[in-house]
Amino acid sequence: MRFVLLSKKLYIKTYGCQMNVYDSTRMADVMAPLGYSLVDDAESADMVILNTCHIREKAEEKVYSDLGRLKKTRRAKEAAGGTMLIAVGGCVGQAEGEEITRRAPYVDMVFGPQSYHNLPDMVARTLRDNTKVIDLDFAPQPKFDSLPEQSLSQGASAFLSVQEGCDKFCTFCVVPYTRGAEYSRAAADIIKEARKLVAQGAVEITLLGQNVNAYHGGGLDGKDWSLARLIYALAEIDGLKRIRYSTSHPRDMGDDLITAHGEVKALMPMLHLPVQSGSDSVLARMNRKHKADLYLGIVDKLRTVRPDIVFSSDFIVGFPGETDLEFAATCKFIETVGFAQAYTFKYSPRPGTPAATVESQVPETLKTERLIQLQGLIQRQQLGYNRTSIGKTMPVLFDRDGKFEHQLIGKSPYMQSVHVHDASAYAGRIVDVEMTGAYQNSLSGVIAGQDTSKFSSPRKRG
Repeated sequence: MRFVLLSKKLYIKTYGCQMNVYDSTRMADVMAPLGYSLVDDAESADMVILNTCHIREKAEEKVYSDLGRLKKTRRAKEAAGGTMLIAVGGCVGQAEGEEITRRAPYVDMVFGPQSYHNLPDMVARTLRDNTKVIDLDFAPQPKFDSLPEQSLSQGASAFLSVQEGCDKFCTFCVVPYTRGAEYSRAAADIIKEARKLVAQGAVEITLLGQNVNAYHGGGLDGKDWSLARLIYALAEIDGLKRIRYSTSHPRDMGDDLITAHGEVKALMPMLHLPVQSGSDSVLARMNRKHKADLYLGIVDKLRTVRPDIVFSSDFIVGFPGETDLEFAATCKFIETVGFAQAYTFKYSPRPGTPAATVESQVPETLKTERLIQLQGLIQRQQLGYNRTSIGKTMPVLFDRDGKFEHQLIGKSPYMQSVHVHDASAYAGRIVDVEMTGAYQNSLSGVIAGQDTSKFSSPRKRG
């Protein structure tokens, strides 16, 4: 007797970080043997997964708002004779647990970021027993041991998780409580997965981790490898042209990794290195365990081995107790480093974190004023850096469609978005582009050597 899996549709909404994007692709891999294939809308799906993030402000309320809409969608589907399973995964799932099924009793499954490998069992239990399933297992090793091989291509630019969890316990951050302790995958497993991604068409791989440069996984020689040693090994893979990694911590920026930036051609000259504040007293209250001078020293070392390297970072304004002088120190720090881009946030309390209980919270209006000032400074630096690219020819990896027909968008080595018209033939490839325009968040250019007199007028897709 032959058993044929019924075709089912799966919709995954991904919130937040690149790690969640990677996790969502792996959830799709886990569900594929059950007959589920991805779709682009919840309305047509037989199962919906919200893969949530706990970092952004009011993260939980955004999830509950989406759940409210899904409730209506499921009712409409059931009225038409269909069914829909609803699951909440990721960091909000880990943090909220049973509270989600209390506030949204129509949710069928809740699971954390370390337990999505159990999805087939959760689905089976839900359908068989008609019961809610909550799985908040906290062991990352069983997850990685149980995941199937990558079956879905991520395209020319792919993510690969090498490290999870965090042991730093910054006073503002929930990651140690939602992702657990630091865990590094074995190098052999990472290299195998990287080869699979390249075979599927990836020419760029971004290595992911909550503290990716704290990586210390078992190496091929039986010794623990650092992230630098792993990068040297990955750079030997035929067809892998670009390597990036994110997100890093200044305390884990070892000399071997700095040296790798000068020696490994495939390692891109753009480093995202969050600092959060330029004030030593704020950094101490954040429990970052480093000072501004350490960060500046890392920048100097990296610019020595790789003069063209650029930096992005994260900044939090209005951290509890932040004074005018402390905020001014952050602005001075930004001016000293000079960032190609950065992410800026107003501090918002996260339940269960030490900073949330501090009485000296900064007024919301003052946080807004400081954020506007900080963003203005960052934007001037970013636009100024982008303008230095005009007239240069750079290799660009075209990894997605633009909003106009025949337009592609790609990434420069420095992580700048580059849009090029009449470039549809170059999708998924690295091509030399001459930069002709610079904007706040992107560059425009033409394929090097291309005859621009033959260009047609751009028309929007669809």
